[in-house]
Amino acid sequence: RFGPIGEDGQKRISQSRAVVIGCGALGSMIAERLVRAGVGFVRLVDRDWVELSNLQRQTLFDEEDATEARPKALAAQQKLARINSAVEIEARVEDLDYRSIVDLAGDCDLILDGTDNFETRFLVNDFCVREKKPWIHAGCLGASGQILSIVPGKSACFRCLVPDLPPRDGIETCDSAGVLGSAIGIIASWQAGEALKLLSGNEQSLCPGLIVLDTWNNDCRIVD
Repeated sequence: RFGPIGEDGQKRISQSRAVVIGCGALGSMIAERLVRAGVGFVRLVDRDWVELSNLQRQTLFDEEDATEARPKALAAQQKLARINSAVEIEARVEDLDYRSIVDLAGDCDLILDGTDNFETRFLVNDFCVREKKPWIHAGCLGASGQILSIVPGKSACFRCLVPDLPPRDGIETCDSAGVLGSAIGIIASWQAGEALKLLSGNEQSLCPGLIVLDTWNNDCRIVD
């Protein structure tokens, strides 16, 4: 019933394939939004397991998942299968690296960034630029975050934003700076919205710049 998507767009969504790299705070919420929207195939890639400290921001998981130390990809798959049985959900408990990226992402229409490190983002970016495959970057730290929709050959890519790998000792992480669960929700939902634009055939509606949000100071801007 939403005009810009319509019946044709929903049909495109139901026939599309997406891979979410990382099933932590961003990734688990992105995956839920895609599954609820009816994306036909969703692959979840994560090697980590659920811990109690995750539950403040990783909304697909619960205390039982943490007690059992369930792999995040498998726990997410089980939860999502109960939300929308019409979607094919595949869990892959493994690393994404230069050896596995073709197998894990090569057959999907879109890659979504749920990672927490620059090395993986550079790998995904270089793969997507080479294969001309779109991907959507997002990151969140503290109460702030960013989203960048990348369509190789038509938009800036991640190396336009971050040309070189930053030094490890100069990077803050969620462990050092903390992260608000509510900020994660806003960033992930906006990222999923960009994904649905692309998967429904509305690429022209993608944001052309870097979306920067500060949920604590109520600031939103788009950087060219």
